[in-house]
Order: sequence, then C-alpha cells, then structure tokens
Amino acid sequence: MDAVTALAEYLPLVLTLCAAGAVAGMTAGLFGNGGGFVIVPALVTLLDAYAGTQRELIYTAIGTSLACITLTTARAVLAHRRQGAVDFGVVLSWAGWVFLGVLAGLSVASHVNANALFFLFSGGVLVYSVYFLFPDRFNLRRKQAQMPAGIARAALAAALGAFSSILGIGGGTITVITMVSCGRPIHQAVATASGVGFVIGLTGALGFLWMGLGQPSAVFGSVGYMNVPALLAISSLSLVTAPIGAAWAHRLDGRRLKQIFGVYLLLVSCSMFYKGLTL
Repeated sequence: MDAVTALAEYLPLVLTLCAAGAVAGMTAGLFGNGGGFVIVPALVTLLDAYAGTQRELIYTAIGTSLACITLTTARAVLAHRRQGAVDFGVVLSWAGWVFLGVLAGLSVASHVNANALFFLFSGGVLVYSVYFLFPDRFNLRRKQAQMPAGIARAALAAALGAFSSILGIGGGTITVITMVSCGRPIHQAVATASGVGFVIGLTGALGFLWMGLGQPSAVFGSVGYMNVPALLAISSLSLVTAPIGAAWAHRLDGRRLKQIFGVYLLLVSCSMFYKGLTL
C-alpha cells in the first residue's frame, strides 16, 4: 500500500476520531463527565469498521476512553482552576476511595465477557440519561446539607470509581449531583467533578493497559487495551475544546444542553445493547 492509498484509507478515520475528541472535550468541560459517553461508542463503531468485528473491541474502547479522560479532565481542571472553582479538598478526600473502587471495577471487567461488558455499558448509560433528560428532578439543593463523610463518603466514592471504570467514563455526573444536592454551586461541582474524573481516568487507563498486555489484538497501534493512535487523535482536539466547554459552563444555562445530551445517551444505550446482542 503506497502512502497516498494509505492516507486516503485512514484519513476519514483520523478526522472522525478528531471530531469525537472535540465533542468529548466540550462535554467534559460543560458537564464534568470526562467525555467517555462520546468516546466509547465512537471507538466501538470506528474500530469495528476498520479492524473487523472483534469481541475485544469493547475493552480497547473503554481503556482508550479512560486514557483520553485522563488528559481531558486534567485540562478541564486547569481551566476551572483559573476560575477558582475546583474544591481540591473534596478531590483529595475522595481520591483514595475512588482508587479502591476503580480497582474493584477493573477486577469485574477482567472477569466478564465482552457481551456482558456491552450490556453493563448500555445499562449504565441508560441510568445516566435519566439525570440529563430530567435535570430539574435533581435540583435538590439544600443549603444546610453537608458533603458525605466517613462510611457514606467511602461507599459513594468507591462505588463511583467501580462503576465509572467499567463504563470508561469520568464519573462526573454522580459527583455533580452529590455536590449540588449538598448546597454547592453548580460551577464548583462541575469543576470538582473533573478532578475526580482525573483520578478515575488515570487509574482505570493504567489498569486496562496492564489487563490487555499479552492479549491478542486485531487493532493496530494498541498497547494492552489502549489504542495509541486513537488516543492521540482524540486528545489532540479534546484538549483544545475542554477549556471552551469549561468557559461555557460558567456562562450558559445548561438545562437544554443536558436534555439534548440525554437523548443522545438513550440512543447510545440502545445501540450498545444491540451490539452486545449481535456479537
């Protein structure tokens, strides 16, 4: 294959991955969710088209998504930090429990088959779509409420880490709901969620990389369950758009955007469920 033919064959893939990265970065900045809801389905679809139908694609998609989330959330945290919005006390107090939860999630992912992982992703996305479709139902702001502490904090943060690592997401939605319901400003909640997402993304990405070492992979450029070319293509745009989304989060009323994103999540849930059935 000469250079021109190779460019013509793979250019649409690269451009599509860049577009997915741009959208993922924007949603990460807007909602603090890391962008995994965009990255995982995009990678499953694109890698399937270029690498052939392989059951292991869902593992590569999730591992690569977590690696992208690491970079995207780091960029979003820096952008929010300039606004003074990140509560690093919350991030640090949750980090250890989130880490343990991610390890538990990685253990589950390593023991289930690809079909089950598709169904878990589909069900998880469906649950998250409820929050985005009906954001007013979650405006439970109580000015006197305190952030979870002790056993409640440990359980919440560990469950968040486990659930998010299985889905390949940053876990921002649960963090945002928790902080807003405890009286924290929405902008601070979104900013802090990016910090929590960084812990999830970094730990989960390294775990999927290690999990996939020595496994046969039909996807060119993969190290373990992390596809390096896809990571570079997606991150190149997500790092640019994450601060734009963060800036919008401080200026826009996101209710309508959340509802549109909720419809998208419903479509993703149905698509991934169908994919699991047809493997």
